[in-house]
This record gives sequence, structure tokens and C-alpha cells, in this order.
Amino acid sequence: MKTGNSTLVTEFVLLGISNTEGLETMLFVLFLTFYIFTLLGNLIIFLTILASSNLHTPMYFFLGNLSIFDIFFPSVNSPKMMVFLVGQSHTISYQGCVSQVFFYHFLGCTECFLYTVMAYDRFVAICHPMRYTVIMSHRVCTGLTVGTWLGGCVHGCILIFFIFRLPYCGSNELDSFFCDIPVVLPLACADTFLAETVSFTNVGIVSLTCFLLILTSYTRIVLSILQIRSSEGRRRAFSTCSAHLTSILFFYGPVILVYLRPASSPWLDAVVQVLNNVITPCLNPLIYSLRNKDVKLALRKVLVQIAHPSGV
Repeated sequence: MKTGNSTLVTEFVLLGISNTEGLETMLFVLFLTFYIFTLLGNLIIFLTILASSNLHTPMYFFLGNLSIFDIFFPSVNSPKMMVFLVGQSHTISYQGCVSQVFFYHFLGCTECFLYTVMAYDRFVAICHPMRYTVIMSHRVCTGLTVGTWLGGCVHGCILIFFIFRLPYCGSNELDSFFCDIPVVLPLACADTFLAETVSFTNVGIVSLTCFLLILTSYTRIVLSILQIRSSEGRRRAFSTCSAHLTSILFFYGPVILVYLRPASSPWLDAVVQVLNNVITPCLNPLIYSLRNKDVKLALRKVLVQIAHPSGV
């Protein structure tokens, strides 16, 4: 397709990460292992919450949504990465690239909102325990969850509009295993200032706003916990928040490194994004199953029922 004297890009060539030549087989096995573990781990957590009546509370309702997210998020880019590593295809269509960028940021923003809602849930549970069931009613939880997914969708649409309204008619080589803003936008053959500004501002405002809300919630939580006289009570209160805080740490680290740094490093961006796609989603099942007593107990019961369906 031509515009003026230039030919518009109809597909992009994925170059992968530099200095990984000869490691394709090892990386494929590694990525496939993490991907399978991610799918199975999050599916087990989701089914455990679904099957255990004692986990039908707002906290685990949101955790179930997080498990669904962690099934979808790596599925956006991991299959294409593994196809690349086995040498089947090093190209992606223009439309496929648009889809990858949209779903990557749609789901990433959804996770950001979801962590914020989960922090608010812990704030209400610890700071207003007597009103918890009233404040976090089924209707409120459903509305907050729908809001997180709709907010992520709007965020993804805004980024797609500004990034792919630009013409791409020069180089079509991407220094990555998949499409994302830092590797796609520099290939545009037009002024990218507006798109860069909107992308940085949009990602920055969403991330910073959510982080400040989470920080506010946990500041109030810590102050409330410190007022608990019983050391056992303080320990139990902190333990209900530790898994969530660990997940937040793993989520915000890659976001800051890739999108919110003033200076860009293509190699570091690519490595961090791959790790964020492959490794981070598989950690949540471990974090929540190892650090949450209720989940461990429910998971043990479900596994026993699967192993002995007759109850013998």
C-alpha cells in the first residue's frame, strides 16, 4: 500500500532480543514451562475460589479476577514469542501488531486498577471491619470489577488511536519478540511528539494515580494495625496484606523500568517486558497459595477431592 512516494508497512519483522542468538531452544523450553505453569496455576486458584464456599468473599472475588487476568495477559504475546523461538515465523501483520499493543495495555491497565481495588478492599476490611459486608456488597464488588475492565479498555483504545493513526512507511524491524509502544513508535515516518506525550502521560497518570491510592490505603492500614494491642492480631492483619503487597512490587517494577524512565534502553526494555510477560504472571499463584492460609487450606481440600472423588 503506497502513500506519496512511500510504501506503508503491512507487516513487522521481529528481531528478538540482541545477544540471544543460539539460545533459542533453551529460551523456548523456559518460556513454555513458565507459560504452562502460569495457565495451570492461575486456573487452579480460580477453580479453588469458585469451588470453596468459604472463599466467596470480596477479597477472593478480586483474587479470582486477578487469576483470570494472569491467564489472559501472558497469552497476548507468549504464543508468538514461542513461535519466533522455534523459527516458524519472524513476522507479524500490521493488524496483529495493533492487537498486541491494544490487549497488552488494556490488560496491563486493568491489572493496575484491580490492584487498587484490592488495596481498597483490604483498607475497608481492616479499618472498618464492622461495616465491611455493607460497604463491600456484591453489587459494589461487581461494579468495581466491571469498572476496572472498562477502564483498561478505554486506556488501550486511547493509546491505539494516537499510535497507529501515524503512518508507518520506513523500517519495519522491531528489536523485540512482540509489539509494544517503545519499539513500534520510533518506526513511524511522521512527528511522534503527540503520540509519545499521550502515551507517557496516559501510562504515567494511570500508574501514578493507582500507586498513590494504593499507598494511601496501606498508610491507613498500617496506622490501624499499629493500634491493635495484640501482637497476634497485628501479625494476622499484616499477613492478609503481605501477598497483595508482594504482587504490587512485581507489577510496578517493570512499569517503572520500561515506561516511566526519562532515558530509554531498547535492550533493557525488551528484557524487562519479556520477563513481565513470562515470569510475573506465574508468581501470583505461588504468592497467594504460599502466603495465604485460607487459600492453602481450600486448595488442599480441592486436591483431595480430585484425588479421591468418592471420598474414600
